Amino acid sequence: MHRPLEWKDIGPLTDIPVQGARRVDHREGRIAVFRTIDDQVFALRDECPHKKGPLSEGIVHGHAVTCPLHNWVIDLATGFAKGPDEGCTGRIPARLVDGRVELGLVA
Repeated sequence: MHRPLEWKDIGPLTDIPVQGARRVDHREGRIAVFRTIDDQVFALRDECPHKKGPLSEGIVHGHAVTCPLHNWVIDLATGFAKGPDEGCTGRIPARLVDGRVELGLVA
């Protein structure tokens, strides 16, 4: 059985640097919230699928983030590593509403 999502406001988009990230602690774990150069927002579990590196400390480029530990590139939209690497981190629904970032978290 699926539990419904509850949209949680985590603050204004301007709190996240362009091509940067902000870490949010949640009962389900750390979440990395990313802002791209075109002001889109994405959220992933804050751990690389390779060695659990903190993606929130990685370099954001385009719609991807490079893990600071071993340079794995993770697609922000899907959470999947880009080839030749393989693996996936969890994706969290994120949206922008009136300039504020909301995350879809299990109620």
